[in-house]
Amino acid sequence: MISSIPTRRKVVFLTIDDGWEQDPGFVRLVRDRAVPITVFAMRDAVEARGVPDPGAAGGRYVGAGKWSYFRELRDLGVPVEAHTLTHPNLWNLGSRAQRKEICGSAGVVAREIGRRPVLFRPPFGNYTGTTLRAAKSCGLPAVLLWTATVQPGGKISYQTPDKRLHPGDILLLHFRAHLARDFEILLDKIERRGFELGNLEAYLRAAGVRLPAPPGGVGGNQPVG
Repeated sequence: MISSIPTRRKVVFLTIDDGWEQDPGFVRLVRDRAVPITVFAMRDAVEARGVPDPGAAGGRYVGAGKWSYFRELRDLGVPVEAHTLTHPNLWNLGSRAQRKEICGSAGVVAREIGRRPVLFRPPFGNYTGTTLRAAKSCGLPAVLLWTATVQPGGKISYQTPDKRLHPGDILLLHFRAHLARDFEILLDKIERRGFELGNLEAYLRAAGVRLPAPPGGVGGNQPVG
């Protein structure tokens, strides 16, 4: 289980969850600015199944219902990772049900994206020892949490008492309304505070997490020394 990356460099990592709203402007932003990000796709959100999260465009699907959006991100070198099939609270599920959600999510991503995920993010950040064992058995060597969330308007909500960015922080965003606009605000904040964006998988490997070789694409800050 990982919630931050051990490093002394002023680098942070951006991760984006779910897929309720698929803003084409965000794909253009990632391409034009070569922003290193990691996304965690949840099947029901991407495929517009069931009732969407009320926080997503006021409880509506916008542009969702297809995987082509995530294939566009993949083609820019963005890793697409696993985030369950239905977004349950894993605290409430037994071993078999957790394996179904986690292995099923990895299988869907592999089929739709053409690359099997290597990271897993539990919904709501809720996990148990069973979750860690299930993820490992599904071929996902690391369970990734976060140290700060990004709210509408690019506002950073910190989980540390000093309310500041720290080297190695992992920031959580969601595919929500106005993502491209909020993302640009966030990038400006990060830059003004003297931080750079890092390539998450490269830093995980440097920290000793055994991951398969990267597919190549969007780079970003690489670990040195």
